Amino acid sequence: MEQLDGGRALSFCGNNSTAYSVKNGVLNNPCFVDALNLVPHVFLLFITFPILFIGWGSQSSKVQIHHNTWLHFPGHNMRWILTFLLLLVHVCEFSEGIVCNIRVMGTNHLHLFMPAFMGFVAATTSVVYYHNIETSNFPKLLLVLFIYWVLAFITKSIKLWKFAEDKGAAQYLRLYITALLVILYGLLMAVEINVIRVRKYVFFANPQKVKPPEDLQDLGVRFLQPFVNLLSKATYWWMNPLIIGAHKRPIELKKIGKLPIAMRALTNYLRLKDAYEDQRTPEDPDRSPSIWRSMYRAFGRPILLSSTFRYLADLLGFAGPLCISRIVEQLNSEKDVPEGNNTTVTYFENYHMSSHELLQNSSILAVLLFLALILQRTFLQASYYVTIETGINMRGALLAMIYNKILRLSTSNMSMGEMTLGQINNLVAIETNQLMWFLFLCPNLWAMPVQIVMGIILLRHFMGSSALVGAAVIVLLAPVQYLIATKLADTQKITLEHSTDRVKKTTEILKGIKLLKLYAWENIFCDSVEETRGKELTSLRTFAFYTSMSIFMNAAIPIAAVLATFVTYHILNEEGPSPSQAFAALSLFHILVTPLFLLSTVVRFAVKALVSVQKLGEFLQSDEIGDDSWRNGDISVSFEAGKKPMGMTKAINRKQPMRYQMDNYEQPTRRQMRPSETEDVAVKVTGGSFTWGNNLLTLSDINIRIPTGQLTMIVGQVGCGKSSLLLAMLGEMQAIEGGVYWSKQPDCEVIHEGNISWSEAEESDEDIRSKNRNSVAYAAQKSWLLNATVEENITFGSPFNKQRYKAVIDACSLQPDIDLLPFGDQTEIGERGINLSGGQRQRICVARALYQNTNIVFLDDPFSALDIHLSDHLMQEGILKFLQDDKRTVVLVTHKLQYLIHADWIIAMKDGTVLREGTLKDIQTHDIELYDHWKTLMNRQDQGLEKDIQQDSQTTLERKTLRRAFYSREAKNQIDDEDEEEEAEEEDDDNFSTTTNRRSKIPWKVCWCYLSSGGFFMVFLMIFSKLLKHSVIVAIDYWLANWTSKINNSAETGTDMYINGTRPTNTAVQDSYYLLVFIILCAAGITLCLITSLTVEFLGLSAATNLHHNLLNKIIHAPIRFFDITPLGQILNRFSADTNIIDQHIPSTLESLTRSTLLCLSGIGVIASITPIFLVALVPLAVAFYFIQKYFRVASKDLQDLDDSTQLPLLCHFSETAEGLTTIRAFRHEARFKQRMLELTDTNNTAYLFLSAANRWLEVRTDYLGAVIVLAAAAASIWSFHYGLHPGGLVGLGLTYALTVTNYLNWVVRNLADLEVQMAAVKKVNSFLSTESENYEGSMDASQVPENWPQDGEIKIQGLCVRYDPMLKPVLKHVNAYIKPGQKVGICGRTGSGKSSLSLAFFNMVDIFEGKIIIDGIDICKLPLQTLRSRLSIILQDPVLFSGSIRFNLDPEKMCTDDRLWEALEIAQLKNMVKALPGGLDAVVTEGGENFSVGQRQLFCLARAFVRKSSIFIMDEATASIDMATENILQKVVMTAFADRTVVTIAHRVHTILTADLVIVMKRGNIMEYDKPETLLEQEDGMFASFVKADM
Repeated sequence: MEQLDGGRALSFCGNNSTAYSVKNGVLNNPCFVDALNLVPHVFLLFITFPILFIGWGSQSSKVQIHHNTWLHFPGHNMRWILTFLLLLVHVCEFSEGIVCNIRVMGTNHLHLFMPAFMGFVAATTSVVYYHNIETSNFPKLLLVLFIYWVLAFITKSIKLWKFAEDKGAAQYLRLYITALLVILYGLLMAVEINVIRVRKYVFFANPQKVKPPEDLQDLGVRFLQPFVNLLSKATYWWMNPLIIGAHKRPIELKKIGKLPIAMRALTNYLRLKDAYEDQRTPEDPDRSPSIWRSMYRAFGRPILLSSTFRYLADLLGFAGPLCISRIVEQLNSEKDVPEGNNTTVTYFENYHMSSHELLQNSSILAVLLFLALILQRTFLQASYYVTIETGINMRGALLAMIYNKILRLSTSNMSMGEMTLGQINNLVAIETNQLMWFLFLCPNLWAMPVQIVMGIILLRHFMGSSALVGAAVIVLLAPVQYLIATKLADTQKITLEHSTDRVKKTTEILKGIKLLKLYAWENIFCDSVEETRGKELTSLRTFAFYTSMSIFMNAAIPIAAVLATFVTYHILNEEGPSPSQAFAALSLFHILVTPLFLLSTVVRFAVKALVSVQKLGEFLQSDEIGDDSWRNGDISVSFEAGKKPMGMTKAINRKQPMRYQMDNYEQPTRRQMRPSETEDVAVKVTGGSFTWGNNLLTLSDINIRIPTGQLTMIVGQVGCGKSSLLLAMLGEMQAIEGGVYWSKQPDCEVIHEGNISWSEAEESDEDIRSKNRNSVAYAAQKSWLLNATVEENITFGSPFNKQRYKAVIDACSLQPDIDLLPFGDQTEIGERGINLSGGQRQRICVARALYQNTNIVFLDDPFSALDIHLSDHLMQEGILKFLQDDKRTVVLVTHKLQYLIHADWIIAMKDGTVLREGTLKDIQTHDIELYDHWKTLMNRQDQGLEKDIQQDSQTTLERKTLRRAFYSREAKNQIDDEDEEEEAEEEDDDNFSTTTNRRSKIPWKVCWCYLSSGGFFMVFLMIFSKLLKHSVIVAIDYWLANWTSKINNSAETGTDMYINGTRPTNTAVQDSYYLLVFIILCAAGITLCLITSLTVEFLGLSAATNLHHNLLNKIIHAPIRFFDITPLGQILNRFSADTNIIDQHIPSTLESLTRSTLLCLSGIGVIASITPIFLVALVPLAVAFYFIQKYFRVASKDLQDLDDSTQLPLLCHFSETAEGLTTIRAFRHEARFKQRMLELTDTNNTAYLFLSAANRWLEVRTDYLGAVIVLAAAAASIWSFHYGLHPGGLVGLGLTYALTVTNYLNWVVRNLADLEVQMAAVKKVNSFLSTESENYEGSMDASQVPENWPQDGEIKIQGLCVRYDPMLKPVLKHVNAYIKPGQKVGICGRTGSGKSSLSLAFFNMVDIFEGKIIIDGIDICKLPLQTLRSRLSIILQDPVLFSGSIRFNLDPEKMCTDDRLWEALEIAQLKNMVKALPGGLDAVVTEGGENFSVGQRQLFCLARAFVRKSSIFIMDEATASIDMATENILQKVVMTAFADRTVVTIAHRVHTILTADLVIVMKRGNIMEYDKPETLLEQEDGMFASFVKADM
């Protein structure tokens, strides 16, 4: 027993002579039993350490082991939980041993705590060892652990048995601890045996082979939360590499990988769908399933789990106040009891303590408090995480459900307006998110009431009935908060309406900015925006007021409650409470405020969720496409399909479009047709009557056939049902009677019959649809584009084939258009991409139909938006050559009768019925009347043709506008690229450090800019009131501490005064004095809360007002060049998204940030002032905190960007699908679109999951830091107490503050990160504020310009040089010209020759850097711009109208009489049309003038120019979009009405200026020819002559 020899020196058993005696038998010596307990622990450490070291040594040589390592052995989670419990029990045993040791005088008795310490180390080692074995998947080594558990179990059992023999042991804590340990070791042994049973790694011949779960075999899965061990799950340890790595390089989509299978939208969709469909019982098939119930069935379990975590966390939360009160009580009582041995122990063997005694030790309480905090925070974060993950899963499932429903919506629903696009977009963007948020918050609904009740019970325990008064204050004010919350929501709605209105007006201004500048109308329009902004600001003011009220309530309620409680207590008990009661109550009030504040929010969300579910339910119940007719095929088919196990899922999972999958389906046997019937008919309709679902027959009595491989044309008047016929054949309409027959192969045919029951049809839905007909290439009348590249729009999911693609593009003459696009056919088009004109869009749609490799092609009026050249080309190349060569069946709806000669089969329609069917010859012979009617129409069309050919075609014009759009953008891009290159160069110098710094710096400069635009007085007021408020709050608590500890002291010192049973008066006086000051301080605190919350909100408001005002003025007065190089979308974003952030988000973030920061600082300050030694512990904590926030801010910003950028494509995909429903269904591409939707949803969900996991990562870390702060504060106060430094009341103060710090630390970081993201908006707005304005002043005063200038209209141009920007080359070089008053001048030249620039130079819109233009003797560069521009008139080439009335469009300045306006309209040939409109001059013009045709809009612009009676009149290609007849009228008008004015016409078509007095021909910014047109025509080789020849 050398252990005993050495033991004397170590005094393992103490140095008492009897300690080592074994007279009563070895096992009866408690010390020996304890020594025996050491053996297993030592054994484990000796064996595992070498294995771990060898293992770790070899592991570093292998590169990071991959996912297969996360293969959990059976009972994995159980083992972790048991080990955690084991560690806790060991801590208890250890602390009990130490306290016993202190209580027993004499030497240290190591055996009291040594085994417990070793047990703790061994348990830790066991779990580390287990983790390493598990990751290297080497189960044989687990035997070591098995032996350890067995040994430990046996030795502990002996100890327990010995205890049980002792009579008085029942009251000892150690007995229960030992019993717990025995149970835990037993359970762990069982877990170990279970691993052997399942994995058979030892004692069995063949060990079980295992594979990691499917997700982990896919290396793309980066979201590891479900697969890591419990410790990593609880602390998000696995996120460290991602978050710390973000610092070096931004997080990209690649980095966050794919979702684990269980979280993918498809998995969750199937879960939700099953739960939804299961509610449809066979007895009651029409019952609408409840969405709530299906959500509960699909996602109920995780929510229950989360709620359990939540309850645990809430209960542990109350440990704080309880421990604080005990510690304070303890320290105060220890102060009175003189130190010394208060235990009389005869022999130490049996001295053990009861649990009550243990809990009287303040150090133990401090450790307990620390553990409780750590556990509480861990459970809370786990609860949050589980709800968030479930919410995200549910959103994915709902989106998939909505999408599937959209794909099956009946067309009538969309067109009859039951379901508008807006509603669908709202469902996707708003309702699903609201449900998700509700799920996030719903555990609060049942956790909070429990928390509140518990809190009130505890308060009652501490403070007696006076606590109920304080609680009543809190509870009564909760409805007020709910009221404020609802008011906030309403105000937000109103604000939103105003801001949409404002953005709409701003968009109009920006679109028509050139016109506004030329007419000098900027200020009028600017004012109208400012007016709307004023309304918006009024509602923002209300918003700010309510927000600040809500913040104020939040801050003031706890003060009010504390005040009420203590005053009542004082009145009831005639004295203040003790420190322990006071501070427990204080921290309880802090705990109670949060649930009450949140409860109002949660209730509001619950109400919103109810509404959302109702909307969703209505949507899911709405009509589906042809509920009766298109589920074709006989019953046998549907049963067969229904029997296939994977009906639905297969259809979704499929990556490729359906037609490649044709061979997957067995062909069901169908009845054979007689050959005669199927000879060459592709589609046949017999006795069909079709409706759009409103019981009005749209098509009746239709009997037609479409011959295979031929060109069929459908003709008829507008609205006679041609398009409807196509859609009826595609199954988009409801068949009332009859059916559509599609032939498949020559030997079988499908028949539409609508007699399949609902449920069977549902299962077999996809399968039958893919059988009933092949995909049909369909080009709808209203063109529909995807948000994708041109190439993707044309190939539309088919494999790319170069020759075919080229042929299609040529047939549709798309090449010239593609050449204009910045990235060729890789340019993004569609909603978010580049705006193409109608004709260009339509040609792309036709190209898509041609490119598809389908047997049948339906083209619905493909020529409507094309001019004659293109239509001919398309007809010849595309339809006749390309499609007929492939022997494809073509059905063409058209108005162009001249193409009828090409048709193999003609169907003529009238009023929803078929008038005639047959070849052109048949019709010629049988229905001469119709044929003649067509002939006359065709002649008319031919005349139109000639006219059309004279006209320069519409297409070139479209191309021109497109080129204009890009010309300006390219210049901008060049500048951008240069900037980027410079930046890149700078970064390369010292790559690592600059990127790191740049990404983690807080943008102080921008913050300062934001604050200063709020006004210095407000900033000062805010800072001052904030500091004051926090000082007052600290003062309140400090006063409370002083008061309570004074009472305590007087109660102790004054015991002898109580002999007569009366209270000495001086304490009473003193007490009421304390009370009075307390009341005053509380009142001051509450007022200051109000003031600060108001100042922050109103500071934000004034900043927002100024920023928007400056932005609007800067942009409206910017030179025209700015608008050429800045994309419209970018400017609009500043006015919509960025302004919205500045208006609504920054103030509240700023408030929250300053409040939480100041709370943390004041808390730490208070602790440090009470126990200065705390500062020593603070240093490492501060360093840790700095690094955590630094890493988190960068990662959080990246993840937020990812979340935003992945959301947009998802929403777009939904609206896109809803618009292109018929096309997608005709092409049979549902599966591909579903797949795309699932991918987009998953991408967005991944980003969102990572973002919320990162938030959890941060919160767990800051919470643990907070717990350490509490521990440090407690330790510091106990330590200083033992050295007799401080009275006990202040300890309570310090600990209460330490607890609040834990709650606010993560908010500091979260708000910092948010503020940083939001400040980007200020930065963007700021970047626009630095643009140069145009020089509006001029060198002359407006008063010096004659009233009626320019009265003659004489123009001298001398050596004029013009450029758009000092960076660019000049566009006009030394131009000289002289125009006499009243002359009619024509300017012509090729595109880009500088014609338009010359017209802009008259208005000083471009940079005139040399030479001058003199009008009526005044150099225009000297004039104020307003004067100059308001005295000239111009008509631009693209007509711009604004929303408002006709009167407003003609005369926004309200200067003219009605007669003058009518006169102008008459000159412009519009008088009769306007007279016919309701309201006449006050008739409504919609946005962009959409309710008039392009020609009419152009005429309105002319009228606008006539209203302004100026002697110089400039027409910039003004007649480009007017037909010949109107143009001729105009020419006459210009000659007559403007006989005495100078007119400068920039000609688009040369023949318009043949009658001019003077012609100027330009080329590359120079004047080439300058003379009368007659003279110029004589020079046959001249430019003008060649133009005229070309034009004729």
